[in-house]
Amino acid sequence: MPKFRAAIDSAQRKRDSVAIELIMLVSVVAAGPWFYGDVMASASAQAATWYATPDGASWNLTIAGYWMVFISLPLFQFFLLRWYFRIVIWFVFLLRVTRLDLNLYATHTDRAGGIGFLNKCAYSFSYGLLAQGALLSGYIAGQAMHFGADPRAYKLETAGLLIIVLASVLAPLALFAPKLISAKWDGGGAFGTFASRYVEEFDDKWVRGRMPTDEQLLGTVDIQSLADLGSSAGVIDEMKTVPFSLTDVAYLAAVTLAPLLPLLLFVFSLEDLLERLIEVLV
Repeated sequence: MPKFRAAIDSAQRKRDSVAIELIMLVSVVAAGPWFYGDVMASASAQAATWYATPDGASWNLTIAGYWMVFISLPLFQFFLLRWYFRIVIWFVFLLRVTRLDLNLYATHTDRAGGIGFLNKCAYSFSYGLLAQGALLSGYIAGQAMHFGADPRAYKLETAGLLIIVLASVLAPLALFAPKLISAKWDGGGAFGTFASRYVEEFDDKWVRGRMPTDEQLLGTVDIQSLADLGSSAGVIDEMKTVPFSLTDVAYLAAVTLAPLLPLLLFVFSLEDLLERLIEVLV
């Protein structure tokens, strides 16, 4: 427990560090325009947009463009960088936890040794996934509106973003895989030995005719206990190697991709979408 509390204190100190946040803020203000300046210059040289107008190889910003470059984008990049830094903190914290002497039970009903609740912790990063989905959606919409690009041509970019963000959120939980596999093997072996003893005594008592004269077969709890034993064995067989499920992956993927749904209006009319939705529902 002292090591566990020390890991919590260390994570909280990093999370609340003003110095680290100042470094991140200075970094995005100083390096941000340099990072995406060439992209904006190339775009503004092709066609007029709301943030810039064509002016040779340089970008001729509008008032809204200046606000975006020096206010909106740095703030967005700061919060995005801060979000990823918290994932790093979460990763380091869980890494320290996995090195502790954990009591993981193969027969735990959450099918994750008792740490199945950790999947809900990943949900706290959902707002970052939603923001990055919105960022990709806005970029694709801009390409479609100003340069006539087909939103369906960005499937690879969408898949790449989805893989990266899901891996960043769920990879820290995968650190528990060795512990869970070990708990499943050890617990399964110990439970198998215990089950063999119980079944042997049950067989001797009720099946081989050694039923005690002072106990009736009808209404005995031994049969229910045998059934419960089988259920526990099933729990061990279904034990997961990571403390999350495909349902969690699907939920986080849906949160990430939700902002891309309005892009369908570039491909289908609103009437077509409503008709198809009605067909699916009916």
